[in-house]
Amino acid sequence: MKFQVEFYEKESKEQPAKEFLLSLDKKMRAKMMDTITLLQDNGNNLRKPYSEHLSDGIFELRAKVGSDISRVLYFFYVDRKIILTNGFIKKTQKTPRKEIELAKKYRMDYLNRREKP
Repeated sequence: MKFQVEFYEKESKEQPAKEFLLSLDKKMRAKMMDTITLLQDNGNNLRKPYSEHLSDGIFELRAKVGSDISRVLYFFYVDRKIILTNGFIKKTQKTPRKEIELAKKYRMDYLNRREKP
């Protein structure tokens, strides 16, 4: 059974991961969309080189075209949902802490809004 991939949406209706994907050039966007499809098909069984757990339930999806590397961060939610939070172009060896913290903040916001009556 496939997983359902969704974009995290701020209260302002912005969708940071979607906006990031739309900002990518055609080749990189196509590569990342292929990787999202792999995630949808494989869920928590998707591993390196496509996906990696970073910290505290935050994962990263990886796409590379030539020397350009992009990442989209995500987390799992109930009922086989995967929520894409934010993305960035990777310029250093390690994933920037601020991107991970942003994903955690978005996840907290998502959970708080979901679990309020």
